[in-house]
Amino acid sequence: MNTMSGPYGEMPWLKSYALGPFKLKHSMEPYPEVNVYSFLENAAEEFPDNIACVYLDEETTYPELKDKVDRLASALERLGVKKGDVVASVLPSCPEVIVVDYACMKLGVVHAPLSILHKAAGLLHELKECRAETVICSQRRVVRVREVQAETSVKTIIYTPTRVFPDYNTPEPIQEEQDSFLLEDLIRQSEPLTTRVEINAKEDVALLPFTGGTTGEPKGTMLTHYNLTSNVVQTIHWMMQPLQAGLRGKGATALCVPIYHMYGHWAIHASISWGLKMFLLDPRDMVRIVDVINEKRPAIVFAVPAHYTFFLKMPLKKGQIFYYSAAAALPPELAEEFEKVAGLPMGEGYGATEASGGATVNISAFSRVTGFMKEVKRGVGVPLPDTQVRVVDPETGEDCPPGEPGELWIRGPQCMLGYWPKTGMGLTPEGWLRMGDVVVMDSDGYFTVVDRIKDMINVSGNKVYSRLVDDALHEHPAVEFAGVIGVPDPERKGSERVKAFIQLKPEFKGRVTEEEIIEHLRGKLQPYEIPKYVEFRDVLPLTHIMKIHKKVLREEELGDDRVR
Repeated sequence: MNTMSGPYGEMPWLKSYALGPFKLKHSMEPYPEVNVYSFLENAAEEFPDNIACVYLDEETTYPELKDKVDRLASALERLGVKKGDVVASVLPSCPEVIVVDYACMKLGVVHAPLSILHKAAGLLHELKECRAETVICSQRRVVRVREVQAETSVKTIIYTPTRVFPDYNTPEPIQEEQDSFLLEDLIRQSEPLTTRVEINAKEDVALLPFTGGTTGEPKGTMLTHYNLTSNVVQTIHWMMQPLQAGLRGKGATALCVPIYHMYGHWAIHASISWGLKMFLLDPRDMVRIVDVINEKRPAIVFAVPAHYTFFLKMPLKKGQIFYYSAAAALPPELAEEFEKVAGLPMGEGYGATEASGGATVNISAFSRVTGFMKEVKRGVGVPLPDTQVRVVDPETGEDCPPGEPGELWIRGPQCMLGYWPKTGMGLTPEGWLRMGDVVVMDSDGYFTVVDRIKDMINVSGNKVYSRLVDDALHEHPAVEFAGVIGVPDPERKGSERVKAFIQLKPEFKGRVTEEEIIEHLRGKLQPYEIPKYVEFRDVLPLTHIMKIHKKVLREEELGDDRVR
């Protein structure tokens, strides 16, 4: 178990390590130093009859999934891909992305999952950065990869005719070129790879997801096998240990988030590590998501706040399902409203790509279900076991006392090696990962995210935490989505004013005024925190993980140059 100095040396969150009446371990050390592939290998051996994943009408068992992985690993090796090489993928949430991921893991190859939403410029940047010579993509993305190929290191393209939202039709076959291969042909024509590649779990990079981090320019995040497996142990294995007997090898998960995003990727590894059935769902297909939840009754639903906003409008049945939210701020009023519909408290997690997905988790929801807590605590919860924490004043660099806001720094087995390709880049000399979020801790060791540092607004020297304004806006019954940004104050150089962007619920459109919104905020916020401007929009921009895209709002309001 780690120890700490400074204001949080006593680690007050340890007293909150409980799942109802069940005490949770204070440490999960030692963490296994294994290849991520071992999760799949063990699941296929221990649960040979279990369904691993379901996509549309296609079911794949764990042995079948492992067989495809082993065959693709053999095919990649035959194509000259070797340990330490980078293979990029541009795939939606489908079984093929799991096959690619674990085939890379087995070979000791670095997997760089790229967003399917990238335009040519974004795809070009990340392919050039990771220097991948092999790209595995959906058939629909071949044209885009070809568009940028000449400016990259890409020599081989492997494609698959994935069925995707909204029509889920199989695309027409395309003309193969000399440097392209059909994924299904490679798998069918190859024998399973039986040899094992030796890896150093703490040093060998397994995954290279790209993130804007705190600086905005997408960077590859070097995550080792040890980082990834440790974070699974720190999260699912730790917080659900009391439920393990009834869940492991028996339950199912619904993945409503893209797998190429770190949240979705973590959920895949977590599910496979316990032999769970995974329902792979397109994040935008709300009807199918709700149908799966109602008909299949998964034990865990992995989603983001925007999903829960949509769920409120849909015929969701109550049941013993653990609803989990992460990747974006969960407004307390949304959680409370959804819990009335679902009949159970929600869980919330917090982390970053640089932390393999997870840094804290709110386990009070579990405790409320078991009657251990009278009320659910809101916020992102307590630090994961063996995660060291500092809360630092961004201006002075000094540790903040409990109850005072400061930037969250963490250090633990889940933290990255650094930004590609340099070990240590993005970490302090002592190995601390600066999360870029302002947080406050309560007396029970529960943390609340106040704001992103880059989203803080300076109003005549006063700090305005945009997250607090966002939450207050969401308390208005007419507001479906809302986000605030800082815009230049024309009367004070260097100062800003708060501007709110609001998407109203359909039944309230045209019936709510700017004055009504501002009046709603009086008494909830300080006068300088109340927006000077309110703009209503039919639709607000969302990121690929469906949170308000404040960068786009800034670009539209201030122009690209001002934002950078």
